[in-house]
Amino acid sequence: MALKVTPEEEKKVKALGFLRNKGTDNFSGRIITVNGKITSEQNACISEAAKLYGNGIVTLTTRLTIECQGIPYDKIEDFRACIAKEGLVTGGTGSKVRPVVSCKGTTCQYGLIDTFALSEEIHHRFFEGYATVKLPHKFKIAVGGCPNNCVKPDLNDIGVIGQRIPDYDEELCNGCKKCVIENNCPVNAAKVIDGVLEIDETLCNNCGRCIDKCPFDAIEDGKTAYKIYIGGRWGKTTACGQPLSKIFTSEEEALKVVEKAILLYREKGKTGERFATTIDRLGFDAVNEELLSDDILARKQEILDAQLHLAGGATC
Repeated sequence: MALKVTPEEEKKVKALGFLRNKGTDNFSGRIITVNGKITSEQNACISEAAKLYGNGIVTLTTRLTIECQGIPYDKIEDFRACIAKEGLVTGGTGSKVRPVVSCKGTTCQYGLIDTFALSEEIHHRFFEGYATVKLPHKFKIAVGGCPNNCVKPDLNDIGVIGQRIPDYDEELCNGCKKCVIENNCPVNAAKVIDGVLEIDETLCNNCGRCIDKCPFDAIEDGKTAYKIYIGGRWGKTTACGQPLSKIFTSEEEALKVVEKAILLYREKGKTGERFATTIDRLGFDAVNEELLSDDILARKQEILDAQLHLAGGATC
């Protein structure tokens, strides 16, 4: 059967989040879930739209979006209107900030930060707020609640990982022969040496599992913090992200770093290259220094107004 949808029409709806089903004139509509969390009402609405306008099949993507398959080209607008009843939209394609991925955060026994709240803020500020900002290539963001890294933050262009920096009061340590902290530290960063507990900061990953475990309250509390990785990539070529030299103790500070990374990528990235390649070209130390300063924020409007990356074409 000859295909009727033209390449121009296909390109137009791809920008709306509709990807052609191979060899057909039907499309999969990509629904943005904000961070992988939807309500029961939204779930029912998606099922209804899939049945009315598609082939009834709903699939989950690796980026926590939802796709309804088999939607004819002439039913796309009806599909979008149907899901809009529950505040849902389609999208998530193109050389720009992509949908945010989040783990489940504090509903998990290991969760150290509210990843749903943070990822939702990132979604509003940068997925929605930067929706019209052209970047050299796709830009992926992940938020993980602890160093278990379930959503692989270090394989994203930028990844935020929840931390809990232990407040250790050495004077309260009794140097127990069987130290609860030492015996339960998953990375062997805590050891009793010469009758006193020592925590090797080069090994400690701030997982927070030592907090409130000492019977003598030597580690009664800890600071909530955010470790940020940049330059991760998963695709035709892979790269493991590197952590910035500072761990951030303010959520707003972490959000500023995300914005600075996007601005730096837009300003200094070459069209078609991923952020990892930009970092390699500029040098990690130089990028690290720039992301720890606020100089790039002073040029924010100038960077956003610049006529950059007008022609597509991925190089990786």
